[in-house]
Amino acid sequence: MDELPINENYIPHYDIKRKKNNYILHAGLFVFTVITTIFAGVQWTTGIMTGPYEFTMLQSGLLYAAGIIFIISCHEFGHYFAARYHKVDATLPFYIPFPPIPLFLNFGTMGAVIRTRSPIPSKKAMFDIGIAGPLAGFAACLIVLIVGFVNVPGVNYLLAIHPDYFSHDFGKGGFELIFGNTILFSFFKLIFVSKAQFFPPMTEIYHYPLLCAGWFGMFITAMNMIPAGQLDGGHVSYTMFGEKKSYNIALIAFGILFISGFLQVLQVILMLVGFNPSSIPHFLELGWLGWLLWAFILFFVIKLKHPPIYGDDKLNPFRMFLGYLSYFILIISFSPVPFSGTGI
Repeated sequence: MDELPINENYIPHYDIKRKKNNYILHAGLFVFTVITTIFAGVQWTTGIMTGPYEFTMLQSGLLYAAGIIFIISCHEFGHYFAARYHKVDATLPFYIPFPPIPLFLNFGTMGAVIRTRSPIPSKKAMFDIGIAGPLAGFAACLIVLIVGFVNVPGVNYLLAIHPDYFSHDFGKGGFELIFGNTILFSFFKLIFVSKAQFFPPMTEIYHYPLLCAGWFGMFITAMNMIPAGQLDGGHVSYTMFGEKKSYNIALIAFGILFISGFLQVLQVILMLVGFNPSSIPHFLELGWLGWLLWAFILFFVIKLKHPPIYGDDKLNPFRMFLGYLSYFILIISFSPVPFSGTGI
């Protein structure tokens, strides 16, 4: 999410004196984020939650970190260079490290943000700055996923992690984490994976560093492209459809997220009151509690309504095409249940 200051009475001018970036702070956050993503990568790929780690384990974490850093850097520098193109003063990316915590779901980072330090002069500029990040980040995500798919190691790789993977008692009594599938992920499996080739199920994807990083890239792209408030998708929606229509679209998006999250709440309530899991309606499995949390963040923090922006300029057909393309990216990257788990 990128904070874009808006002033409806702002008259465009391009003689802004740019403020200096705090290069030490930006570099320090970047280095710290690289370190936290390396250790997160070790945890995801090896399944070992606590150290000490061997050097070979750090190598797998490094590959994962490279994929993650590449994706979020392309996303944020997409915003940054679009801002520079429109002569909007913007900071370099602030990377957000997230030290891995055992048994806590995280990817070593909470992404990155830039901040604009001058008003956005027009809707065209708002559109370009808003959409450049998701398009650049998605292109990077495609690269990471394709490299991951065409270099999937053989089954011995997984057996080195789970020697008893094919045994009848594998994981019995444990917890199974499942990454949600997406249209894009399924499409890549169709074109890159032969029937004779071993490919890990969604319960084991996180052991493969580039597949895990690419999946995470899809997840953050989808979250950012939700058409509400000052998310990237909200900027695109506002500039494409105007204030009233974009707000109605934001309400619909909020409703979908709220209902999706509430479905899992109902599922948990039914289990707590004694319902047999097998008797719970299957449609409740389409919910994820995280979407409910995200809906509350949108409503109370980010806000659903996009702030007004100066100018009544309209987008040209090419920009409109890119806008619709960005929402197509949202659809193929979105997973209704990105994370789920079952006892084995």
